[in-house]
Amino acid sequence: MAVSLKSYGTCSFGANSLNRRSGRWVSPQAAVVPNFHLPMRSLEIKNSTSSDEIKALRLITALKTPYLPDGRFDLEAYDALMNMQIINGAEAVIVGGTTGEGHLMSWDEHIMLIGHTVNCFGGSIKVIGNTGSNSTREAIHASEQGFAIGMHAALHINPYYGKTSLEGLVAHLEAVLSMGPSIIYNVPSRTGQDIPPSVIQQLAQHANMAGVKECVGNKRVKEYTDQDIVVWSGNDDECHDSRWGFGATGVISVTSNLVPGLMHELMFGGSNTKLNSKLLPLIDWLFREPNPIGINTALAQLGVVRPVFRLPYVPLSLARRIEFVNIVKEIGREHFVGNKDVQVLDDDDFILVGRY
Repeated sequence: MAVSLKSYGTCSFGANSLNRRSGRWVSPQAAVVPNFHLPMRSLEIKNSTSSDEIKALRLITALKTPYLPDGRFDLEAYDALMNMQIINGAEAVIVGGTTGEGHLMSWDEHIMLIGHTVNCFGGSIKVIGNTGSNSTREAIHASEQGFAIGMHAALHINPYYGKTSLEGLVAHLEAVLSMGPSIIYNVPSRTGQDIPPSVIQQLAQHANMAGVKECVGNKRVKEYTDQDIVVWSGNDDECHDSRWGFGATGVISVTSNLVPGLMHELMFGGSNTKLNSKLLPLIDWLFREPNPIGINTALAQLGVVRPVFRLPYVPLSLARRIEFVNIVKEIGREHFVGNKDVQVLDDDDFILVGRY
């Protein structure tokens, strides 16, 4: 029995989808109606944070995520590491960033860890969730969830691998900035695409733009500070000069996982080339292999986290592990987190987890 197309009204394959003159299918009207995105906003008063509060932060630790032997989060070790940061003067943490291995987390894990950090420590330290993604849809969704559970700001990276045009880059970052206070993260060595100053200058007009974590170098830092754009150094080896010579507000640091008190002194105590020189061998050691391999190895040898690695990361070589122990002794064990003696771990001490 033949069925009339008209009986389906305005369905996408019904009469309204046919060009009456040619009989060809055309896109239904619904497909071309703009789909305006409405953020999941709440009018209830909560612990909201302004961009100006984020702009004032000088020491932000990109926090390491510790694991249990089966690869799940070790929240006991995580909480201890958080308390060490707070006690030693860190003003904020990045949760699930590169150092925290957010790229190895499911989004459920990621949002849970942000929520846990806010619930336990949000009154003592600013919580910045790495909710960036190379997918605009994912970045928006994760940021909505992060702000809904109370994070103070978001960290957003530019689209990696599937790189886009400058126009697409601006559109992506403008879309995520609408969610709440945000730091833009520029690290071309990982994304394969620089965020040029022309893009940052355009985004700087947005009310939620707190500033830039910049890894290109101090010449770029100076270019931004000359225009009153807030910038944090993303390079620990340059952060002293960034802060005291080029006008950076501070640093988003990996090294402060290990020596938060010394990094606080470096950012707050005025120019201190002696302390900076003392820390440079440690910083050089940390970044000899791609981050977070060094920090994972170091914290394990300090007894602060279990020696568990989520693959594809594996510990540094025995020679490098011995070198770390010597660096700790040179700087002074009392300056490092934890209260156990630093030790050289054997290869067999490490657990490598591929399924978790």
